[in-house]
Amino acid sequence: MASILQLALFQLPLIWEEPETNRKAFSKRLDSISEGTDLILLPEMFSTGFTMTPSNIAEEEGPITCEWMREQAVKTRAALCGSLVFRENGAYYNRLYFIGPDGVEYFYDKHHTFTLAGENEVYASGTDKLILSYRGFRICPLICYDLRFPVWSRNVEGYDLLLYVANWPDTRIAAWDTLLKARAIENMAYCAGVNRIGTDANGHRYNGHSAVYDALGNQLVYSEEEAILYAGLELDSLNTTRDSLKFLDDRDAFSLAQ
Repeated sequence: MASILQLALFQLPLIWEEPETNRKAFSKRLDSISEGTDLILLPEMFSTGFTMTPSNIAEEEGPITCEWMREQAVKTRAALCGSLVFRENGAYYNRLYFIGPDGVEYFYDKHHTFTLAGENEVYASGTDKLILSYRGFRICPLICYDLRFPVWSRNVEGYDLLLYVANWPDTRIAAWDTLLKARAIENMAYCAGVNRIGTDANGHRYNGHSAVYDALGNQLVYSEEEAILYAGLELDSLNTTRDSLKFLDDRDAFSLAQ
């Protein structure tokens, strides 16, 4: 049987710095998720919006939201992936969690903090890339601003799916569209990006453009409206493409110095 991964991208508005309200809103939408969904993608900082005042968020909200993700993963029998404000050892992180329906948990701390908004002054930067295996796919999850840095996402690990969760404003949405497609083509992998919609407390507007691309840059799904987007990813098709077009064999060798 062909290995197919069914994605659901939650392109929804976020309520500013109100974790409980956001969790309730996402819970309601998760109740209607399509049967057979394997992986649910939530936006960057889905429980608060892209806040630069994490001290406004109670420290216990990070673990509470993680537990909520675990409960929803078990309930929907699908993995949940999204980032949130998390405080650990006195430092704040923009931390992505990937939690499977079996309760297995992975996390990734945003490596490229967004200096234009002062994220680097508030949140500690992560140092480690995450590659995980889920339902036959090797997956690399990253966060928003990471999209602008192709060296960090370079497919030297043989991953099959590159994920981006984001709060990417409409003023720079052309870059989002272009770079998502480019990351898929250059890495010969599926690339999925989920973005929020609506307006945040700082007046920044978000118009979605969540999308999924295959390894040749073909767009599988796309929307600018409030929506849950679905896409089925075929591992056999990806491997066939890679076998016939062995571009990854010619990639440059390098290592990242931290």
